[in-house]
Amino acid sequence: MQHTAAAVKPKTSRTRRVYILQLVIRCIVLAVCILIVIFDPKQTEILQEWNFFRRLSPFHLLWLAWMLDMLWQLVPVKKRVVIALGSQKHFRFRFQPIKEAFSMQALRRHIIETTKAAYKVFALWAVIVAIVSMLRVFDILSDTALLMITMVFYVCDLICVLIWCPFRLIVKAKCCTTCRIFNWDHLMMFSPMLMVSGFYSRTLVLMAFADWLLWELCIMMYPERFWENSNAALRCTNCTDKLCTQYCGRNHTQS
Repeated sequence: MQHTAAAVKPKTSRTRRVYILQLVIRCIVLAVCILIVIFDPKQTEILQEWNFFRRLSPFHLLWLAWMLDMLWQLVPVKKRVVIALGSQKHFRFRFQPIKEAFSMQALRRHIIETTKAAYKVFALWAVIVAIVSMLRVFDILSDTALLMITMVFYVCDLICVLIWCPFRLIVKAKCCTTCRIFNWDHLMMFSPMLMVSGFYSRTLVLMAFADWLLWELCIMMYPERFWENSNAALRCTNCTDKLCTQYCGRNHTQS
């Protein structure tokens, strides 16, 4: 009895190993950026107006990495690049229709409930961004400080996926794969850059908004792709990502 009751720890998947590596790389990038800001602060002049085109900076590489990362959420990528199912479930090629019939009313109710919860997160995040923006308006924070806040969010994004996510308490998602706001990450990450006027920040914010808009439109047009009772790919038994193992072992036992 004890043996059957014990939760079997899932084997670390390739996707999770890649994301762990990405978290390590992001931590290193954050540390390097902190050193650059301390010892060569002129590098952050790239943030101002059109300085993006006037000199090279290590922050160009960061901008390129961010833009490519967001591009993967706009364009279906089927091979070669390891991308979590939760981030691509709005695409048709990730959709696996279930064989049994399901209730359209239940689907509609699920989408309405998860959307209400999602926009509680949106409201909370708007308050945080408003506070940060006011600190910038009163020159308590600089453009460089807003960039570093974004960098911290960049690291926290994968901490939420791999270790613990506070927003899960609000949206009540059982895991990242089924999470209603999985592709809100970039919009939330770059929201502090709203107060930075320049090509660097504007392009990042606009691309993040495009990701968010596509995600929200797909939820309205193809809600069946976002519910495990209509999309078999989202069920624990079919999960290959095993990203958030602190939840998936428990869910696997329940399913």
